[in-house]
Amino acid sequence: MRLYILLFLITQIALTSCNGQTSNKKKITDKFINGESVSKLGNNIMVIYQDSKNVYWFGSWETGVYKYDGKELTNYTTKHGLPNNRIDEIKEDEFGNIYFTSCHPTSTVVKFDGNNFTTLSPIPSNDWQLQPTDIWFKHAYRNEKVYRYDGSALYELELPKPPNLPNPFEIYSIYKDRKGNIWFGTNPVGVCRYDGKSFEWITEEDITEFRNEGANGVRSIAEDKNGDFWFNTEYRYGIYDSTTLKSNQFYTRYQSIGGLDGKKDSNLDEYLSTVKDNNNNLWFVTYLDGVWKYDGTKVTHYAIQDKSKQIALFKIYKDNKGDLWLGSHQNGAYKFNGITFEKFTK
Repeated sequence: MRLYILLFLITQIALTSCNGQTSNKKKITDKFINGESVSKLGNNIMVIYQDSKNVYWFGSWETGVYKYDGKELTNYTTKHGLPNNRIDEIKEDEFGNIYFTSCHPTSTVVKFDGNNFTTLSPIPSNDWQLQPTDIWFKHAYRNEKVYRYDGSALYELELPKPPNLPNPFEIYSIYKDRKGNIWFGTNPVGVCRYDGKSFEWITEEDITEFRNEGANGVRSIAEDKNGDFWFNTEYRYGIYDSTTLKSNQFYTRYQSIGGLDGKKDSNLDEYLSTVKDNNNNLWFVTYLDGVWKYDGTKVTHYAIQDKSKQIALFKIYKDNKGDLWLGSHQNGAYKFNGITFEKFTK
């Protein structure tokens, strides 16, 4: 699996790597944006999001973003005000505004208020803060920066390097834990927690992956029903558990389930995306090895295929009702029906 991931990422970086430059101007459309009514999603659906009004948004790496209200499917592209047609993140603020992050051909964060697209202008800053209503966005690849948006300004912040691994790194994932602290998953220097006052790093080998096979990076972070953190399936990390708090240390590393396929020398101990469902099961998406569910005792495999060929997956998402969705590299989106994942059609 790791070989497939590395080959794919090398191709993507060569074709779509970001230069990290961002325009200082805001781009605001001057009329209501209707979008274009379409009959189906594009192939490259890399991110899925359901907003507070239960509207679904599907982000593509090639054909912009799709809005699905349960009846109509609407496509928004550069023709309608997007700076470009690649979408890497979709988020929402407390007022119902939707934000789209992209890092190709430049790093952009776009706000959509239902009528207009506005490209936010970042402000280079060292003002690290942690407010409950802040929204955090990834920056371009090949740099150590993130964005923090407080509702009025978009701050461009550089994450401090870990003291014992001063290597260059990239930020692959951002996660807010149940206590409101922010975590950054990187490649290849591990994970960092920011609690509003200080930065704490975990740089164990299983999440830095300084091995002959290269580094996959921490692409997704989850907390299980016991509060343990998962950055891979090889180890679990206790952060707020009694053992760790009593020991006065930042974390305790526990042996976990190992390879998803149960093999002793399995490479399936890393994943691209993970989510905890409403029954406290953990679901892991691998690039070309389908989806794996861990219920706390056993692991169940769900093969995702098209014409007997494995489908390349990137994302798993839990919607407002608890239903699970998949975003794929070339086959659109899939939804779990309780037994298997079916391809989504309008």
